[in-house]
Amino acid sequence: MPKMQTKPRSRQSGVSMIEVMIATVVLMIGSLGVVGLLAASIATNNRNKLDSTGTMLTQAVIERVKSTIIGTGSSSLVDCTGNTWTIDTAPGGAALTGTKIDFSETSPPTDYFMNYMVRSPCTSTGNEITTYDVRWHVEVVGAAAGTPTNTYLVTLGARMQGHSNGNMFYSLPVTFRVMAGN
Repeated sequence: MPKMQTKPRSRQSGVSMIEVMIATVVLMIGSLGVVGLLAASIATNNRNKLDSTGTMLTQAVIERVKSTIIGTGSSSLVDCTGNTWTIDTAPGGAALTGTKIDFSETSPPTDYFMNYMVRSPCTSTGNEITTYDVRWHVEVVGAAAGTPTNTYLVTLGARMQGHSNGNMFYSLPVTFRVMAGN
């Protein structure tokens, strides 16, 4: 019977335990990076949902103001908990800082602000999502020049309550400025 020849073993053959441990550490670091990205994307997605809700709420209130500014001068809006908020459209309202609503004003005028509660579904028994601080200011265009018109500049802002600059995923207030009237 012929004798089989065997090759002498090389010192480089196989995978050592140290190489396996290094590969495991590299894989773990990569996996932790992916988990961090997933957590950040979930938080950003939630912030974007709340930003969209704030924008839609701002649009709804601005449409109410525009539809009543020449009529009776006030309207109302019911939030998801059943609170009825009066929307006054007479000139005046919340304080402005430049062209934006000043949310540092501690007590805005009555009927020029609302703390709109958002629930899902929008019923008094739905899960509370967040509360928006909504404020508006109405001014007559041309009043400063001495020639008032029937045209109004409405500045409306909304921001989430309890959401501050220190938050990692801070949402800026939504501000709309529109002309209404004729």
